[in-house]
Amino acid sequence: MQAIILPVKGSVRLTHLIKIGRIKRSALSFLFINFFSFTSILKAQTVATGKVIDATSRQPLVAASITEEGNQKHTALTDQDGNFLIRISNLNSTLIASFIGFQSASINIGGQKKIKVEMQPSSVNLKDVIIDNKSVQQKFSTLAKVDLDLQPVRNTQELMRIVPGLFVAQHAGGGKAEQIFLRGFDCDHGTDIQVSVDGLPVNMVSHAHGQGYADAHFIIPETINNIDYGTGPYYTQHGNLNTAGYVAFSTYNNIARSQVQVEAGRYNTFRTLAMIDLLKKNKDKQSAYIAGEFNYTDGATINKQNFNRFNLFGKYNLAISSKTHLTASASGFKSKWDASGQIPERAVNNGTIDRFGSIDPTEGGNTERYNANLILSHAFSESLSIVNQAFYTRNIFSLYSNFTFFANDPINGDEINQAEKRNIFGYNSKLLKKNIYDSWSLNSTYGIGLRYDATQNTLLANAVKRTFLSYTKLGDIKEANTYGFIQQQATFNKWVVDAGVRYDYLHFDYLDKLQSAQLPAQGKSIVSPKLNVQYTVSQKFQVYAKVGKGFHSNDTRVVVANKGEEILPAAYGADLGIILKPNSNFILNIAAYYLHLNQEFVYVGDDGNVEPSGKTRRKGIDVIARYQFSRNLFANANLNFTKPEAIGEPKGANYIPLAPRVTSTGGLFYKQKEGFNGGLTYRYIKDRPANEDNSIIAKGYFLLDGSINFSQPKYEIGLAVENVFNIDWNEAQFATESRLKNEPANVTELNYTPGIPFFIRAKFAVFF
Repeated sequence: MQAIILPVKGSVRLTHLIKIGRIKRSALSFLFINFFSFTSILKAQTVATGKVIDATSRQPLVAASITEEGNQKHTALTDQDGNFLIRISNLNSTLIASFIGFQSASINIGGQKKIKVEMQPSSVNLKDVIIDNKSVQQKFSTLAKVDLDLQPVRNTQELMRIVPGLFVAQHAGGGKAEQIFLRGFDCDHGTDIQVSVDGLPVNMVSHAHGQGYADAHFIIPETINNIDYGTGPYYTQHGNLNTAGYVAFSTYNNIARSQVQVEAGRYNTFRTLAMIDLLKKNKDKQSAYIAGEFNYTDGATINKQNFNRFNLFGKYNLAISSKTHLTASASGFKSKWDASGQIPERAVNNGTIDRFGSIDPTEGGNTERYNANLILSHAFSESLSIVNQAFYTRNIFSLYSNFTFFANDPINGDEINQAEKRNIFGYNSKLLKKNIYDSWSLNSTYGIGLRYDATQNTLLANAVKRTFLSYTKLGDIKEANTYGFIQQQATFNKWVVDAGVRYDYLHFDYLDKLQSAQLPAQGKSIVSPKLNVQYTVSQKFQVYAKVGKGFHSNDTRVVVANKGEEILPAAYGADLGIILKPNSNFILNIAAYYLHLNQEFVYVGDDGNVEPSGKTRRKGIDVIARYQFSRNLFANANLNFTKPEAIGEPKGANYIPLAPRVTSTGGLFYKQKEGFNGGLTYRYIKDRPANEDNSIIAKGYFLLDGSINFSQPKYEIGLAVENVFNIDWNEAQFATESRLKNEPANVTELNYTPGIPFFIRAKFAVFF
């Protein structure tokens, strides 16, 4: 990467015109972007460019901080390829590069024709989290990097829990997507939270089991380099389903070493992992690695889960030239399991079954997912670049559940089968422009994209012991989402102003095979403005405000049946927050928020009828705290308080079922490069309403987990314990109307899946 010293004088022409067109009703919309022109007179200035990489793995470091020594006004962040562009005072300036988990580097640029900053890995230190005039979002990503380093994860549930305030619950034997809770939302399996990995969408719209279904089990945890996240609908580059927030995983481009790992634990639990570096030489030119894992467990239930999952992931990077970079990745995932299902409290209380027993032991399912992801980036100049991405997903899904037992069919029972086969095609392009003026800078992002989902035989069927009885729903879904956006982030003095607008058009088609009818297609567009403002009072204190509009789409089958009514319910939110860093060892973020949602989904069972609820609002406070006691001892805590309520309902009947009201996570960690490492983590959720009038309570819990590892350059031995105190707790919980075999009538009460009891697991890893 060349480092170019640029004297910039005179005028700069920049254009900004968005023209958005839409084809006829039965076709996809299209977008194209032109630019308005304006002229700005600039004073002479000097700009430097370069690239920051990990000296060990040769991986580019994204969002590393670059600052001119002695001048805090001149700062920059590296982009997705590790490149930076920074204003400097003179040609002999010294730059300071810092990034969490790496030694700070000092570089004098005078007389150099190239700047390549190679940073050496080091211990995590909170002093590297800097309060400055860079985006608040980058600080959240940095904190996630700290948490991921201190608390290595072993599965996708733990990956999701890295996000402050996010809770997950599994209720199908570990095989299907988790139920997600965030900011007073029961997001179901992804209705109100957007999830992605390397820009590839995880959510599946109009899915057989639920809108926005986000099964992230195809991710191998050890391949994750960082987690970007945001709460609220304030982020221009994130569209459908980003109401409560978003989670964006990033995998390593390169790995520093290969590893083979085996794990074994209680309940006949096994896991094997291999990550192999395929190209160890000349990684600046090209690199590749492959990772694979196999999981098996019988689970804690009396009826064995027979859960097995196999994952395979590969990634290849190629520097086609100094300005063009290609990244290609592919993954495959296959899983099969049995489940004991949700059980009614009365069946346990009267001794019909054990807490870990089952009413219908034939629940379970199988799923497969295959992904291909291609990213091509090109730098036209030091200040103008483009990123193009194309992706494809093939998903196969089949799930057997029985929530109501014999309420609808006293003879055969109420087992259902939900299944589909799906293809997802997608393309997006982003043009990034960096403008550096005399006393301020402007980073512009212009984006367009298309996503197309096509399912075959999306079905809901009645079954008995996994044997087909009859169809309730059967059809093919086609759903398209085209979009365009503009995002402008201006930085001047102590201010950062990030403004953007997003346009989405969604098109819905459904072929009802039971009625042999192609229902009239529907389509609708939505415009979502966003504004984020940040002011850095000092290096110890920062304030910010966020306002924005987001949306989640409704299921295609509902949209066409309702003839286009309530296609894209909007969400309107506002955040007001502060970030404090009174000393180098402590950082505190407090945010108060309000969110209004025009329509959301409340659990009503899987009977083939989707019944969206009305308008809701949430008010709350989030607290994120990180403290470093010494070089090796860290603590973190997250507290979340929310008041969720339905609008227009009488008081006492306006509760939102399962919406969390008080949650907290945190831990104490001891971390060093070699030798003993470990930590204790907790998670707490308070009792919450399970139905609209709070007559049924979803029970809260407090859990403590622990781990200890002995790490050496060539190997690592570890021990992990979940539910240290072996408490009885309910993981997934619902207010459900059900009937047991010999009961005369249906009963509505709490149904749940029991949380895992005391669980211990050992691991042994070899590095080479």
